[in-house]
Amino acid sequence: MTVPPPVRVRVHVEGIVQGVGFRPFVHGLARELGLAGSVGNDAAGVVVEVEGGEAAVRQFVVALRERPPALAVVESVRSEALPPTGARGLVITGSAVTGARSALVSADTATCGDCLVEMRDRADRRYRYPFVNCTNCGPRYTIVRDVPYDRATTTMAGFTMCAPCAAEYHDPADRRFHAQPTCCPDCGPTLVLEPGGPGDPVREAAARLRDGAVLAVKGLGGYHLAVRADDADAVARLRAAKHREEKPFAVMAGSLDDARSLVEVGPGAAEALGSRRAPIVLLPRRPGAAVAPAVAPGNRDLGVMLPYTPLHHLLAAELGVPFVLTSGNASDEPIAHVDDDARTRLVGLADGFLTHDRPIHVRTDDSVVRLHQGAELPVRRARGYAPEPVPLAFDVGRPVLGCGAEVKNAICLAAGRRAFLSPHLGDLTNPAALRSFHEATGHLGRLFGITPLVLAHDLHPDYLATRYALDRADAEPDLETVGVQHHHAHVAACLAEHGATPDDPPVLGVAYDGTGFGEDGTIWGGELLLAGLGVYRRVGHLATVPMPGGAAAVREPWRMAAAHLGDVRAAVRDRHADRWDAVVALARSGTASPATSSVGRLFDAVSALLGVRDTVTYEGQAAIELEQHVDPDERGTYPVTAGDVLPGGELVAAVVEDLAAGVATGRIAARFHHGLADATVAAVARLAGEHGVGTAALSGGVFVNAVLLERVRAGLEAAGLRVLVPTRVPCTDGGIALGQVAVCAARM
Repeated sequence: MTVPPPVRVRVHVEGIVQGVGFRPFVHGLARELGLAGSVGNDAAGVVVEVEGGEAAVRQFVVALRERPPALAVVESVRSEALPPTGARGLVITGSAVTGARSALVSADTATCGDCLVEMRDRADRRYRYPFVNCTNCGPRYTIVRDVPYDRATTTMAGFTMCAPCAAEYHDPADRRFHAQPTCCPDCGPTLVLEPGGPGDPVREAAARLRDGAVLAVKGLGGYHLAVRADDADAVARLRAAKHREEKPFAVMAGSLDDARSLVEVGPGAAEALGSRRAPIVLLPRRPGAAVAPAVAPGNRDLGVMLPYTPLHHLLAAELGVPFVLTSGNASDEPIAHVDDDARTRLVGLADGFLTHDRPIHVRTDDSVVRLHQGAELPVRRARGYAPEPVPLAFDVGRPVLGCGAEVKNAICLAAGRRAFLSPHLGDLTNPAALRSFHEATGHLGRLFGITPLVLAHDLHPDYLATRYALDRADAEPDLETVGVQHHHAHVAACLAEHGATPDDPPVLGVAYDGTGFGEDGTIWGGELLLAGLGVYRRVGHLATVPMPGGAAAVREPWRMAAAHLGDVRAAVRDRHADRWDAVVALARSGTASPATSSVGRLFDAVSALLGVRDTVTYEGQAAIELEQHVDPDERGTYPVTAGDVLPGGELVAAVVEDLAAGVATGRIAARFHHGLADATVAAVARLAGEHGVGTAALSGGVFVNAVLLERVRAGLEAAGLRVLVPTRVPCTDGGIALGQVAVCAARM
């Protein structure tokens, strides 16, 4: 019987295929199928050449796409025929550094079960080693300096592997086969406690935390500040040191069972907490949870996460109780990630440092999610998610940089059909965050080989991200700039992540947030838009009211109550009797009182009316705390006129009437939420019918509010509309840059 001649193919695999064990997988697959050849990384992904029987080669190519390693995301598999060479065996070649860069970098990944078993095994050479990792877990994006992803292009380059680690690294049968951060106590990073002693740093750190100390702990993407979550005095000291009066802290629980003792954990929450991304998950706090009240004041929810590095696992096990783990910074600064800078910035905040000598190249904070209908609703997108791209359903043409918003900034760099969002960068009015913004624009471009030709920016002329775009275009005349309206960007981001193209019909976009520059010169924030990616038309909005004092009204929500009430008697007026008349007069004069349609400012007014929050210490605080007061058993609502202009004043009048009648705060808060949601549903459903639209897209920071989101979505679906909500990028300003890119590309 004649044996068919062998065939040989070269296969190009693109996607997240570097740093995820793809080459070891290929090696094992080739051995399984009896194929010979080679596999290596290049600037675009992985290149494989295999030779053998035609059926086996065909099976090999199918398996690359259909059963890749757990952390891999295969976007494309292209193959071409080559003449057979008679090769035997499969070898892993060195990485090629030529050609256009398009390889993707994996996000940092929580410690896998196999590594935890080793770390807890007294007989294992990595017993209690806080940097254990393999191809299935560990640091990735935060240590990558360049591509292709090899040890020499990471911050592990300074650690020479010992003989046992090198043997694992070169053994195709080992799960550390070509795992770039491979290390052990003899050759890898070293943990130290400063000031320290002769004992184990983790045990000593846990002892200090038990005694009430504040410790700076170096994590994957930066330094955190840690205290016992049940130690009220320690939490109070941490708040005072950080100048963070009331914004909630996140808590790390040692296990899922420990998390269940603190918060209500359903199946979706358990999956999110235990995922490879390991975000902070906002969940309802259990009555009697062993957490100091000052951890999350005025909030029924608690942000909880599980250990995601070996060091966290060791520290949690040694301490035995949940502990606060909050960003290592003072209020509004980005997280500290460079050792010398951390020691300078955190020396007055921490009693000691649990640190190590593996450099962090990219600052990356923890991600935060809420759950909506069992799915993740991103609030802050960073560690575990960035820089994995958002796939687009169309080619952007010329590469675009979306510069993002002023607060909760993240940038977006797009080329081809990929949009890369940076991790959360923060409020650009902070000088350190602005420096981080500049660093991110350069690093993302270098890492993915993208040089933007177009800069998309917000319309607000004073946003620092807008100034960056315009100043850079002045310095580089070949760059084009495109201004994108803030709320159109919110809706476009939601559409882009759901696979919209520039040719798709428009949707009814509902963009509710705090502040956005409107094309009519007013401050928008309660917008109903007939929108596609490239164009939009404002077809409805919340009725405008003045913001007395402008930015002062954001810091002092009682001013928005004054703008609505005027001379009407209410307790909030009595609390601010010394300034009330002057603020009302300011609102009526129009001086320093820009008109706003912001839903966020409406929440502020109601929050102040109910005595929930007259002044704020962080963005969105009044609205967040008003949601926390909602009585979940209340079914009443405030009926309002549902025209093209939603009458927020009618909602305020209903709140005032109920207050005068002595209705409980929780019931009023619920009725307000229900009334706003019902008015939104009625307006959108009517407009959708008028314009022949079958889809609604919800975005903007107000939709982090679970009560409002649930009721609006349910109402629109009951009206027969398909409803889109952001699930890959935040509905907050953290998603604006993606929307800017999508709008800009659709217009080109």
